[in-house]
Amino acid sequence: VPLEAGMPQPFDMEQLFSASAAQYQLPVLGETPSGEPPDPKKCSPREYLEFYIFPVLLPGLAALLHEAEKEKCFEGKRNTFIASDFLTEWLYNKNPKRKDESFTELFSIPFVKDWLKDHPRPPIPLSLLISEEEASILIQSFWRGYRVRCDSEIQELRQWQKKLREERHINKVVKEFWAKQEAKGSVQEG
Repeated sequence: VPLEAGMPQPFDMEQLFSASAAQYQLPVLGETPSGEPPDPKKCSPREYLEFYIFPVLLPGLAALLHEAEKEKCFEGKRNTFIASDFLTEWLYNKNPKRKDESFTELFSIPFVKDWLKDHPRPPIPLSLLISEEEASILIQSFWRGYRVRCDSEIQELRQWQKKLREERHINKVVKEFWAKQEAKGSVQEG
């Protein structure tokens, strides 16, 4: 058996996209294909997708793409937009079973609350929370501090302070000082 026989072959892109564009029209929310809906427990996977999943999911994906464009996700910069959060909130609020209920934010959705109790999210990185200008100020101030600390006179001063702390047991002296201060305060109150 030739080795190539077991290898997956590349897709013929022209054949893949040769179907008419009308076949790929996004359905309107809640709009199902014409005809009687099949029994969801007995229908084929394709019928189930076409009648029960795509009429809700595809408009949600279209809304997701519009929101991602608004959030400038396609510009190549990192951002705080989380597509799965948006889609979860959108699908929950557009669920036909919740037709008459008010809008619910993502972190107020019951199953999301339950999930986050057991799986807390890590904090959002500072780089996504501050602007480029604020980040540049932080970086520049850190760099200036580093350059100052590298100065030989500053190094000498830091070494002297360290030696002084060790020789005079400065930590012990400070603790004794504050103990005396607290003792004075309790005598004056009494």
